[in-house]
Amino acid sequence: MVTAIVLAAGRSTRMGGGPNKQFIELLGKPIVYYSLAAFEQCGVVDAVVVVRRPDCAQQAEQIVGEFGFRKVVAFTDGGVERQNSVWNGLEKCDSATDIVAVHDWARPLVTPALIEATVASAQTHGTGIAASKVVDTIKEASEDKTVIRTVDRTKLWAVQTPQTVRLPLLREAYTKIFERQTVVTDEAAAIESLGQKVHLVETAFLNLKITTPADLAIAEALLHQRK
Repeated sequence: MVTAIVLAAGRSTRMGGGPNKQFIELLGKPIVYYSLAAFEQCGVVDAVVVVRRPDCAQQAEQIVGEFGFRKVVAFTDGGVERQNSVWNGLEKCDSATDIVAVHDWARPLVTPALIEATVASAQTHGTGIAASKVVDTIKEASEDKTVIRTVDRTKLWAVQTPQTVRLPLLREAYTKIFERQTVVTDEAAAIESLGQKVHLVETAFLNLKITTPADLAIAEALLHQRK
């Protein structure tokens, strides 16, 4: 069984003014709608758990009901850190779940095809992390913005979501993280901390993360192209 955990508990401080950024409209629908729709349409996903802030509980449930997302089986509260939110989502997964796909609500351009590719990778390798090759020239710099060196970009990847992992492996990784009282930024880093290999799944399109108001216009243009 494949369960998706959609993380919609962030505050998106870089979006500026006002709460509940995950519910800002994009082409007439809340941003979180697009991620939920992709998982709803993906044939290999059986269930979805939505992680939201407690103060957004009613709004999140209203959206799921309004758009008829039948795969959403549970809601839960977000935590202090991303890893706490993911853990809360894991606690809501059905006991039959063997693979979990963790996704940020702020990536509305995710497609069922990408989700399916990460699941296939997790089935084969234990992990399937969406990522894209870095195309810009990368500089390492000092605090005063003086370039130290040029980094070889041929081995660099920008990691995104979904980050899809076999459930027992992800539980083990986060259990160790909590025991060590450390903080990681994503599921890939948690798996790396076990000394396990992490497999990347290359994205064939711009899997944009909305973090600033300017990103909304870009996302709208890209969504228009899909119609």
